[in-house]
Amino acid sequence: MLIVAALGGNALLKRGEPLTAEAQRTNVRTAAKSLAELVRAGHQLVITHGNGPQVGLLALQGAAYKPEEAYPLDVLGAETGGMIGYMIEQEMENALGHDRPVATLLTQVVVDRDDPAFANPTKFIGPVYDKAEAESRAAAAGWHIAADGDKWRRVVPSPAPKEIPDMRVLKLLLDQGVVVICTGGGGIPVLRRNDGSMTGVEAVIDKDAASALLARELGADALLLLTDVDAVYRDFGTPGAAPVRNITPDQARLLDVPAGSMGPKVTAASDFADSGGISGIGRLEDAIAILEGLAGTKILDQKAA
Repeated sequence: MLIVAALGGNALLKRGEPLTAEAQRTNVRTAAKSLAELVRAGHQLVITHGNGPQVGLLALQGAAYKPEEAYPLDVLGAETGGMIGYMIEQEMENALGHDRPVATLLTQVVVDRDDPAFANPTKFIGPVYDKAEAESRAAAAGWHIAADGDKWRRVVPSPAPKEIPDMRVLKLLLDQGVVVICTGGGGIPVLRRNDGSMTGVEAVIDKDAASALLARELGADALLLLTDVDAVYRDFGTPGAAPVRNITPDQARLLDVPAGSMGPKVTAASDFADSGGISGIGRLEDAIAILEGLAGTKILDQKAA
């Protein structure tokens, strides 16, 4: 099977952990060991990942310079794709005993210049703050902020991914048996000009939405959205909460799930399952069990079953 495995933020940084290279390296090493099991089981593997904390950190570092010297979010997205991709690539090579080629591809993703997300920032980036500190930083830097649980974070536009122009390169790598790391942080957001050329834009694309688009365009058999939650839960946050094991895309879209965390995953997984593939949501360490229907939540169109 060709599997696209999307690593949630917990694969790189657990909530409350310091945003250090050492902490990220430790978490990536754990993720690589789990993902290597998919390769050893005979599957082709494409790995994607988030970058919210990392791109926010780079933006904060950029604030030390004059406003006109700060790098835009598309460039920061490319930087995080290289930084995180390097760690995953190296740890995957180590986990596989260096007997399979692994490569990271910085991936451009086209968005629509008229996407309403540009007027309604919702994507969390950077560290969490108490409300007072978040408001102070927002006032000084011109940020938009929003509540993230009991904390506050910066939010930026998150337009929907429309096209992956680097698809030809991705397919060449897969044809050669390469384990590919790509579409990091949802990909580098770009716009197409009227003459067909491309330019970067200030945004951070949702990683799950971009991973679903990638899986569809690759013709993947399965999309795994791997996080630190063991499954999607029906009636989440209530005494009657229960894990959902098997569900159709239409049924999944009717679930009442948290909009800022599980919501995008359920939407992306359902969209991919509509195309005839298998979608799974669950814990990173359960990747193979999710595929086999023994763990996590499996979303599958009944017509494709």
